[in-house]
Amino acid sequence: MAAAQGQRSDGAGEMESTEGKVAESAPLPFRAAVDALRGARLRPEIEIDPTKPPQRLAPHAYALEAAVVEGDEDLADGRLVLLHDPAGHDAWQGTFRLVTLVRAELEPEMAADPLLPEVCWSWLTGALQARGLACGEPSGTVTRAGSHYFGGLAERPPASQIEIRASWTPREGIGGVPDTAAHLTAWCDLLCQVAGLPPVGQEQGQGQGDASVVSLPQRRGPQTP
Repeated sequence: MAAAQGQRSDGAGEMESTEGKVAESAPLPFRAAVDALRGARLRPEIEIDPTKPPQRLAPHAYALEAAVVEGDEDLADGRLVLLHDPAGHDAWQGTFRLVTLVRAELEPEMAADPLLPEVCWSWLTGALQARGLACGEPSGTVTRAGSHYFGGLAERPPASQIEIRASWTPREGIGGVPDTAAHLTAWCDLLCQVAGLPPVGQEQGQGQGDASVVSLPQRRGPQTP
């Protein structure tokens, strides 16, 4: 993933349905929402890039992929898609929708915690609330998956992964444009929390943070085939 660490995720050009590019004919609210995504300032551990959006979910779409990187290791990664239908959508109860995928590797004992799905979902809703963001019609799934290795891979320890898939309708502001930069920042807060990083204030020695917030432990180091 090309590095745009904690900086602007700018695309170039004006062509519909390609990576990081939005047609000049796209509705003004959608273009403004995309510009806000491109201008968001994020934590330095975040590497983020535009990627090709889905084609059939809405008339207009823009997508980003991101990873939490520490050294040479990806601790978590994900994808955030902004959808826009100027005519509105009954299921969304609005004209914009954010759709996300977040995933990270876990230690097997952490993955076995029966409360983990509920905790992970609360991280998403909590990240939005912490940024003062209102959203409607939230929905999603939290999935745990485990892998065991055999034969030539038998020396690898068992691996477990958490995956969060979710979508929500951001509140539209002036001109019908949601604060997509704030939603992206909240989503990156979730990504960092799933990766096991401390909150920014705690990391920089600005206090101990919210004691009610639980982070996953650091991931194991990179595995070799």
